[in-house]
Amino acid sequence: MTDRKPLMSEDGEVRELTAADVALFKPFSALPKAEQSVLLSVRKRGPQKNPKKVPISIRLSPDVADGLRATGSGWQTRADEALRSWLVEREKIQPIRPTQSR
Repeated sequence: MTDRKPLMSEDGEVRELTAADVALFKPFSALPKAEQSVLLSVRKRGPQKNPKKVPISIRLSPDVADGLRATGSGWQTRADEALRSWLVEREKIQPIRPTQSR
């Protein structure tokens, strides 16, 4: 075996792969059958326990988008909560009519 630099530092930082590292890669089919079956038996992510959220595309003013992102990690969840709160308040004034999906 050659003297190679470890892929990970003591701090847990992964170094950039070199061409020499890539040259050592082997295809999945080259693994022994026992290892292939172990890797194939690894559990996949199960169904979500909470209701799934719907991915949408929305256009926001740059200052609004920047302001949301500036609140840090979890900004999309907070935006979702703010919109939900607005809908609840709006329902007190004007009932929300369901729209037909496209």
